[in-house]
Amino acid sequence: MPFNLPKITKALLIANLLGFVLQYALGNQAMTPLMLWPWADAGFDAAGMAPAFMPWQLLSYSFLHGGLMHLAFNMLALAMFGAPLEYIWGQRRFLTFYLVCVVGAGLCQLLVGSYAVAQGADPYPTIGASGGVFGLLLAYGMLFPHQRVMLLFPPIPMKARTLVIVYGLFELGVGITGLQPGVAHFAHLGGMLFGWLLIRHWRGQPPFGKPKPRIRIVR
Repeated sequence: MPFNLPKITKALLIANLLGFVLQYALGNQAMTPLMLWPWADAGFDAAGMAPAFMPWQLLSYSFLHGGLMHLAFNMLALAMFGAPLEYIWGQRRFLTFYLVCVVGAGLCQLLVGSYAVAQGADPYPTIGASGGVFGLLLAYGMLFPHQRVMLLFPPIPMKARTLVIVYGLFELGVGITGLQPGVAHFAHLGGMLFGWLLIRHWRGQPPFGKPKPRIRIVR
């Protein structure tokens, strides 16, 4: 892990690595209270294996991952997009943004998962930092729209703004159609949505403020 990363980005990487180590050492069963579970009236599924939703899960779920590749891709994106944002925003604003995206993603996934349970589906947990990472991706695309980035699969270079649009449309499409089950697509979209709203709040843009009037110059 590079040691020239800014402080908060490095701390988040370490926290996620520690969470993964605890999963490996203790087993996923011991970590179920930290995973994000849907809201259910009974609090438990038929087999008594699913814990009830608890508020801290909206944050703790993001420090657990479903496997080494899941962790690796999220941490690569966290370092790639998080570091330049932290340098621009500073530590406090960057951490605020990341945590808002994580919690926002969790809230969206909570709504989707709870609706599915209400329709008769079995409760399932959500884990991973992807919601926060997708929020960082959106912010990077907004602050550096013309910066060229390289996809890993396939290795295609494109502008950051284009990458955000492609990923957003892809997540929306597979989320609605259900073509890629087992992935929290609406959590990813929730991270992007809450990140977008927070940036507009900071900028004083609608729906949080009136647009600044344009100055008309007559020559």
